[in-house]
This record gives sequence, structure tokens and C-alpha cells, in this order.
Amino acid sequence: MNKKIVIGARGSKLSLSYAEKVKNLLFLATKKKTEIEIQPIKTSGDVFYDQKISEIGGKNIFCKEIEKKLIEKKVDIAVHSLKDMDSFEESNLTIAAYIKRNDPRDALVLNKKKSLLTDEIVIGSSSKRRELQFRPHIKKAIYKEIRGNIDSRILKVKEGKYDGTILALAGVQSLKLEKEINKIYSLEEIIPAAGQGIIAAQCRKDNTDLFTELRKINDEETELCALTERSLLKTIGGDCHTAVGAYAKIDKDNITIISQLFSDDGLKSFLTQKKGDKKHPEQLGISAGKDLLKQSEGNYKKKR
Repeated sequence: MNKKIVIGARGSKLSLSYAEKVKNLLFLATKKKTEIEIQPIKTSGDVFYDQKISEIGGKNIFCKEIEKKLIEKKVDIAVHSLKDMDSFEESNLTIAAYIKRNDPRDALVLNKKKSLLTDEIVIGSSSKRRELQFRPHIKKAIYKEIRGNIDSRILKVKEGKYDGTILALAGVQSLKLEKEINKIYSLEEIIPAAGQGIIAAQCRKDNTDLFTELRKINDEETELCALTERSLLKTIGGDCHTAVGAYAKIDKDNITIISQLFSDDGLKSFLTQKKGDKKHPEQLGISAGKDLLKQSEGNYKKKR
């Protein structure tokens, strides 16, 4: 690893902070004086910021342009928020490192003038999962589409364009904006999106030297949980319209995964919890996904 390495990432403050984290970890792990450059890349999700995610290509809209640069060898590493990645990875690319998971929980940012107890409030969310999961917790809320990065969403709340917004706690913490949080929801209350809180470092499969170096910063427990959650997603054939939460955790030699899937009309939900040997994370994810499909038969249509 002697030549300069180029890391591609979205140009948002959060994505660049994730890229910087990967860069620093790589420096520490390899102990080589290799030049590492971070290249901001505009994605479809950034360009078409005023449109619904489902209208501009779905889940992978924050990743596909970066992956294209990686395939074309214009960057050497792609850094993503794992929850933004399609569960079906490009055949010539691989996630070489799963960075140790940050807090996976969801958090509510609420305008200081509003109250969850007395006011009918407008909550900004671009996630169908969050909208359906939060309805029992915030009963007087009206949910409206919101787009933008974490800092810009918080600003929209402060400006009164929305009364509140729901965000991934990991992102808020990374930007040191915890003071804006009104409430953090437990994993029992709200099951997060698969991969939430995990940074993924992706490279080309044929770049074996770089793959070897990236494995040095991989966190094994995070990887096992990520493989479990993503296998569940593949099994249910979810897309950007699918309202599903999935979270796996390790206890000694076992992995436990909990998941909640909503029906296509959003009126029903289906829960599963399964435990398995941590040596077989993908099989566990497949088993949990099949259980959800069986429970939701006739209420949920597998998208792919």
C-alpha cells in the first residue's frame, strides 16, 4: 500500500466525518506513510434533494454514484452509511471493513416551543418505517416528507418548517448535535433500520492488497450483526418502500435478531425474534426473513 489511496464519500458533513474516521483508522492500523485523500462525490440523493427517495431510485441513491467511481477506478475505497446501501451488492465490489457500530437507536428532535403531550405536531420523515413505528409513541403527529442532511433537517425544525424530525442517533452524535435531541427511543420501542449506526468501507474485489489492509480495521462483531440484518433484507426482498426494522446483537457465541415488518398498507405489523450460532449469521437472517414472509403472507408483497 504505497501509492496514494483515494476515498470516495458523499459531500455531507456527516459522510465526510465517516470518511475521515476510516482514513484515520487505516493510518493507525497499517502504520505506513501512505497518502490518503478524501474525494466528495455528489449522489442522486444529493442532487434531487427536493424529491421523495422512492421517486428517484430508492435505497441506493446515496451510494450508486460512489460505487460507479469505485468500479471505474477513480476512487479506491467507497465509504457509506450501511443502512443506505442496497442489500444486493455489485458483483465486483465487496465491503472489506465494517467499522465498530455506533449507537443504532433513533432520536426525536423537537422544536422547543412544542410538546409531545399537548400539541398536534408535524414530524418530518423520509422513512416509512419510522412513520409507522412512531405512530403509537407520538399519537398527535402528522408525518410529512423531509429531505436533507442531518444538520439541515435540524435547521428546518428550528426555523419552524417542521415541528420535529426523527434521526439516527449515531449521525447526530457524530456531528456533536446531541443538545438538539428531545428524546432517544430504546431498541425495544423502535427497531432501527438494518445497518443503522454502521460505517461500511467498500473496495473492488480484485484489489486484494487494499482488501487485506481494510480487514485490519474491520470489527468482527459489527460484521456478524450486519451480515445477519442484511440477509434478512435480501430474504424479504425489500426495497425503498418496505417498512422494516432489523437489529442483531451478539451474546457470547450466539446472535439474536429482532425485526418488525409492516404490511403494504401499513395497517398491520409482524414481529420476529430469533437466536442462532454466530458462526452462521446469514443463515439466521434468512430464517428470520422467512418467518416474516410467512407471518405477512397476503399482507406484504415481496418486491424482488
